[in-house]
Amino acid sequence: MISYEYPLNERIRTLLRLEDLFLKIAHFTAGAAPQDHHVALLTIFETLEVASRADLKVDLVQELERQRQILMSFRNNPEISEEALAGALYEIEQASAGLLAMAGKIGQYLRENEWLMSIRSRAAIPGGVCQFDLPSYHYWLNRDPEVRRRDLDAWIRPMAPISDGLEIVLRLLRASGHAEAQLARGGAFQLTMQGRSAQMVRVRLARAETVVPEISANKYALNVRFMLPETVARPRLAERDVAFELTFCSL
Repeated sequence: MISYEYPLNERIRTLLRLEDLFLKIAHFTAGAAPQDHHVALLTIFETLEVASRADLKVDLVQELERQRQILMSFRNNPEISEEALAGALYEIEQASAGLLAMAGKIGQYLRENEWLMSIRSRAAIPGGVCQFDLPSYHYWLNRDPEVRRRDLDAWIRPMAPISDGLEIVLRLLRASGHAEAQLARGGAFQLTMQGRSAQMVRVRLARAETVVPEISANKYALNVRFMLPETVARPRLAERDVAFELTFCSL
């Protein structure tokens, strides 16, 4: 199955973008080639840009506290594993403590590093980080992979509480919904929201389905159109019945 997630508000959209960026940083940092670590560093710069929202840390702390209170209400419930509950509460409390311990603006330590900011400004120019543009960066890229990896880890580690917090929030969000089998007749599907409250919609398709969902939603209706994945022409409606799973997720 392939899962497509569509956020219904800006807060969830930001968390999904950050999750994607943190995953890419981890992937490329684990590599050994200079090109891997170049991409990892550029992705750190992207993460800095997305995470710079002033209320991101506050949003995460408030959501984690809300989830902690919900879990606390399940204590002494015979149908709930006390061990699992204690583990979930500990994880949330650790993530909250990490976020609260972050001082100042997110990523300020990166902005104060003139060498990194010189790379960031040149990276905004197509082909702007060639060796003749930034010889010191060329030197860094030719250092031992373990040295580069330690530097990358030092630059991203202070933002780990953001990654930990959003990972918990998104995991709880994804687990909150129940998948329902649906059928898009002629490649199109519409559902009236009828007061339904959701923060994210998930559409899951069999990998054998050669279609891509285009999702749009507002407080009145959800629309899903399944398009043929054209790469050389304008995408067009599949115009055949498509079976899929639909999940509304809400914290």
